Amino acid sequence: MNIFYRLLRVTRARAESKPWINSFALSLDGKAIDRSQHHQFLKYSTAVSKQKSLSKTEIRVASKELQDRIAAIPVENYRNFSIVAHVDHGKSTLSDRLLELTGVIEQGSNKQVLDKLEVERERGITVKAQTCTMLYNYQDTDYLLHLVDTPGHVDFRQEVSRSYASCGGALLLVDASQGVQAQTVANFYLAYSLNLELVPVINKVDLPHADVPRALDQIENMFELDTSKVVEISAKTGLGVENVLPAVVKNIPSPKGHSNKPLRCLLVDSWFDNYLGVVLLVHIVDGQLKSGTKIMSAHTKLKYDVRDVGIMYPDRLSTDYLSAGQVGYIVPGMKKSSDAHIGDTFMKVGEQVEPLPGFEEAKPMVFVGAFPAEGADFEKLEESIGQLTLNDRSVTLEKEASNALGQGWRLGFLGTLHASVFRERLEREHGGNLIITAPTVPYKIVWRDNTETIITNPDDFPTPSEMSSKVADLQEPYVECLMTMPQEYIGSVVRLCEANRGEQVEISYVSSSGQAMVKYLLPLSHLVDDFFGKLKGTTKGYAALDYEDAGYRSSKIVKLELLVNGKGIDALAQVMHYSQVESRGKEWVKRFKQYLRFQLFEVIIQARAGNRIVARETIKAKRKDVLAKLHASDISRRQKLLKKQKEGKKIMRSIGNVTIPQEAYQSFLARSN
Repeated sequence: MNIFYRLLRVTRARAESKPWINSFALSLDGKAIDRSQHHQFLKYSTAVSKQKSLSKTEIRVASKELQDRIAAIPVENYRNFSIVAHVDHGKSTLSDRLLELTGVIEQGSNKQVLDKLEVERERGITVKAQTCTMLYNYQDTDYLLHLVDTPGHVDFRQEVSRSYASCGGALLLVDASQGVQAQTVANFYLAYSLNLELVPVINKVDLPHADVPRALDQIENMFELDTSKVVEISAKTGLGVENVLPAVVKNIPSPKGHSNKPLRCLLVDSWFDNYLGVVLLVHIVDGQLKSGTKIMSAHTKLKYDVRDVGIMYPDRLSTDYLSAGQVGYIVPGMKKSSDAHIGDTFMKVGEQVEPLPGFEEAKPMVFVGAFPAEGADFEKLEESIGQLTLNDRSVTLEKEASNALGQGWRLGFLGTLHASVFRERLEREHGGNLIITAPTVPYKIVWRDNTETIITNPDDFPTPSEMSSKVADLQEPYVECLMTMPQEYIGSVVRLCEANRGEQVEISYVSSSGQAMVKYLLPLSHLVDDFFGKLKGTTKGYAALDYEDAGYRSSKIVKLELLVNGKGIDALAQVMHYSQVESRGKEWVKRFKQYLRFQLFEVIIQARAGNRIVARETIKAKRKDVLAKLHASDISRRQKLLKKQKEGKKIMRSIGNVTIPQEAYQSFLARSN
């Protein structure tokens, strides 16, 4: 008797007091249970088992049938694919529909299954790439599909490149109402450079303002893809989604690995589990990997005993082994996530193989200082930040100290959204309370002895004396920005780019769509200064942006810092182009003056760039009326008292310290960010 029928009968017999289980059993009674529903039923059976309605043995037998079905599928019937798209074009929703179609999840049971972070669900974006295994029966043949859901936002390009490295093809998803956008183009070229086979899919065809012919024209003219392979769908309603997986089976090639070769597996991602330690997501390129195997890292040469292997279905599901072509997880007993180098190759101990070519590790482009807010627990915050960086290897972390804010950290991120998401996760998931300094970018200093230094902290910027005697050149990073928008906004976008020291590279028009593509070279420092927000405002929300690193270029940059009675505030210093210091300096001193209390002596707030004071504000001293007791005194008596008070204020200013509350830093930096 089929194990599912046996479990069904046992479930119904033991579920008299559990109406929800009984109703589920009734819904399946008398029907041939499709194999694609096995995990859905297994989830309910597990729930019943927890209520002591089914034995662990019966659940284990059902799991074994799943593994036997996977084991019977040859590698020629494997398909590893990803989804290429602009942010908010429906990647996560399409992933849900595919998981429902293959029975991995119950229809309508969840939304954005692969968006597991709270911040992903709230913002409607994908931050961490996830993977899921699916079993699909097409023309009476079983196929093993590995779907990797990728982020669409440019800040998370590293997550996208990780995902593509384990795939043989991708779905090129285009929104029928918005057409091809900047990140669609950028991710297309990234996928194309990795030789991925692309299947075009037009989503949201059910919307009233959908323009399918325009999307078809863009796919044909911009990407030179065969429009006869286009699949038209609505991921939200499920319209046409059943045609996606057949297109995947027909057009995306199977992995080229061999199970009988020595083990080689590529590390795609890692995350930290409080009970298991570091869990690795790997792509088995060659060979087989079982629990108990001793493996070694090609990069670190460290050895591990594999404790567990399995697939993501959509959560961890243990299997007997992983074979060539599969994407799954392993638990190697690794204690430090810093040992998990993305792109590393793992092999069996004693079997020397040629390491796989790892893909490029993205470098942080935006740096911020992070300091505990007043009353916050430094050790607890440090532990929380450490846990988050375990799950996000693209964040760099090092300790730093500030005269104004005390001990803290210097954090490096891929972009401003990446930094914002990290901060939100820290506050929501760990209850952290931080003061975040204004974002800065890495600058390059070329010394006269022909050495180079990259600085990420304004405190490390050369002093005026070093500038004149030791520095040969100062360079700042540039990016090549690709922006798409309706043609009527070209003038506004060009003016915005020129105001941000941009250099025009190209302007092109997309035929028959009314869209334009503008390419500019921009300093990265302007890009992180809310350039995307300004672009959205200029184009009434219609513009899209993508960018790529364009290297360093010589620039006239200086360090702008705030002085309070001649003492610099290191936490508020910033490196910028000399053309910005006048306006920025005047703005800083006026704003910071609002947050300082009156003192018994005069307080002078200055903005200094190099050796030059560019702006100043004064807070007058809180004065005592020393003439209050005088009545008809002569003028000399009045002058004597006022002179004495003036001298006292002068002495007080020379020896007194201005107490700046943390609320002042928090308020100032909150508006700067």
